Amino acid sequence: MNRTILTLKIHAETDIVLARQRTRQMAKLLGFDSQDQTRIATAVSEIARNAFQYAGSGIVKFSVDQGTPPCFWITVSDLGSGIANLNSILDGHYTSSTGMGLGLVGTRRLMDHFEIESILNQGTTVLLGKNLPRKTAPINSDRLVEISGELAKFLTQNPLEEIRQQNKELLDALAQLRTREEELSQTNQELEDTNRGVVALYTELNEKAESLKRISDLKTSFLSNMSHEFRTPLNSIRSLSNFLLNRMDGELTGEQEKQVSLIRKSAQELTELVNDLLDLAKVEAGKIDIYPAQFTVGDLFGTLRGMLRPLLAHNSSISLNFEESDVQKLYTDENKVGQILRNLISNALKYTESGEVRVAAIQTGKTITFSVTDTGIGIAPEDIDRIFEDFVQLASPLQRRIQGTGLGLPLSRQLAQLLGGNISVSSTLGRGSTFSLMLPMIYPDNQPESVEFPQINPERLPVLVLEDNPETLFTYGKYFEKSRYQMIAASTLEQAEKALQLFKFSAIILDVLLKEKNTWELLTVIKHDEVLQEIPCLVATVIDNEKKAVSLGADAFFIKPVDGWLLLNTLNRLLKREAQQTILLIDDDPSYRSLFRECLDGTGLSLIEADRGSEGIRLAQDKQPIAIVLDLTMPEMSGIEVLKKLKDDPLTCQIPVVIYTLKLLEDRERQQLTCLSAAILSKELSPQTAGLGIRETLLRLGLHLMM
Repeated sequence: MNRTILTLKIHAETDIVLARQRTRQMAKLLGFDSQDQTRIATAVSEIARNAFQYAGSGIVKFSVDQGTPPCFWITVSDLGSGIANLNSILDGHYTSSTGMGLGLVGTRRLMDHFEIESILNQGTTVLLGKNLPRKTAPINSDRLVEISGELAKFLTQNPLEEIRQQNKELLDALAQLRTREEELSQTNQELEDTNRGVVALYTELNEKAESLKRISDLKTSFLSNMSHEFRTPLNSIRSLSNFLLNRMDGELTGEQEKQVSLIRKSAQELTELVNDLLDLAKVEAGKIDIYPAQFTVGDLFGTLRGMLRPLLAHNSSISLNFEESDVQKLYTDENKVGQILRNLISNALKYTESGEVRVAAIQTGKTITFSVTDTGIGIAPEDIDRIFEDFVQLASPLQRRIQGTGLGLPLSRQLAQLLGGNISVSSTLGRGSTFSLMLPMIYPDNQPESVEFPQINPERLPVLVLEDNPETLFTYGKYFEKSRYQMIAASTLEQAEKALQLFKFSAIILDVLLKEKNTWELLTVIKHDEVLQEIPCLVATVIDNEKKAVSLGADAFFIKPVDGWLLLNTLNRLLKREAQQTILLIDDDPSYRSLFRECLDGTGLSLIEADRGSEGIRLAQDKQPIAIVLDLTMPEMSGIEVLKKLKDDPLTCQIPVVIYTLKLLEDRERQQLTCLSAAILSKELSPQTAGLGIRETLLRLGLHLMM
């Protein structure tokens, strides 16, 4: 039996965005994984867009069926002119300059069930179905009510956020399809060809050199002078690839995006190769820089495992194993340590026909030793020292099919020495080799740099954000942009503790799972400190541990990713002002005043209205609202005149003003109004979009909305 969950009407572009959002939310509540959520939402979005584009409107109906198997059904219907070439479209034989029909064929591939009925001049109905996951509980009446209730709790995102979410989903899907064995083989072949070209270049230099000193001088001089010539075309390729992938010059087809991505990947790998060559010249010239930072062996091994996986793709007789013991955090240059180990492991894989390559790390006091052990062809005793000389390549049966520059080991040893360590090797011919990289746990003559915090803006409320993920910090920064909150970021416990000593914060946001350690102890310290315990603490993490967070004193708990509206609204609630939250609307148009009242329904905000500027100024002085929404085009007194009088009056100059107008603003006028107002909203937006913009602006002004 079909059980209806929700029905949506499609009358505008924003309704298509809403349909996609609701589809993903329902799919999540029904137990679908993230990939299926994306597939279903994409299918519904495509068909809903067809209904709007070709019929002007439509209806989307969501339901579940407890048949065999249970299924999630979506029906999209319209009263348009119908589809004349339906069978040809579904067979894939129809082509159209508008792209009509491609969406139907693609949607059918995304869903388990697809039915379409189209009658000329009467309309089209498309039925989409996706079998429910086996883990999903039976959808009875009680569960249906529960789903409807949970669905009502979801906040509607603004269209921009939905577009960003859709782009992320598309990029994730493309990333999964990008790594094919044939493409990897082609890329590796291109790199081998490039290596042969570099070998030929250095062979020519070697033949012309008169002595070892002369070779070294020529090599250093050549690489230094060629830096620009090597990097400029490669950077151009990467920049142009990014330009295309970012759709700066129009959309790409799926195949075009795949090809451009391969070009960018090849350019990136070639850039890394050129950088290795330039590093050698810099080391010898004493001009290479060290950038120490804290990191764990586990993170380093994880990165190496992913980077070296392509080398194992064509040889299943070799296994690459990483062994990690109880090693403390290192403080040295992670990129250069990774570069050294990558060279050592790559060599081990190249010269091992079958067996194992084992990578391990052991800490002895203040020294760490990385070892790379293989079961390969081994090295003769007389050649042990020669392998660390520039351009030396030992003769072996494998050498004929393995190309290289003979620079990897010399560069690795010099980098190790720069980091205060060294590389040693022990080997038995025909049985294998072990290369050992010994480094100090802390890079000598350097200590972690102290973080510099920004100055506090007295007109904003400082919020401490303890988060070590750069992408998440960037997202928080966007949330707080143009709001009354100023983010002070800390990526370690030490930085957070220092910030708490320097500043008086209005709120604190904690991630309890840092790379370094968890922050439960910091939360406990804050809530037991007489000075800090009154500061609201919000915990945001990927683990659902709300009970523990609340028991330790957290004032709010979020599962990542954190919704921006919900975060701002929670901060506004925890820091709400004692005065009543009253909004003053100054607008002579009763229809827009009515629309604004609808936008505030259920928010808990109080609204007072004025239909002319003089009345609005009087109410602003008497009622002292928390914010003013002002139209620019009014009789008697223009909105700009009202705004200037409000800003010149000591009683009202601090009240934030939001411009809400139909007037088309010139650049100069917009710049002037931006300086005097908190935000500028257009009345030309659809009611749904206008409502989203109004609510988002009120959240950024610090108002707490009941949702």
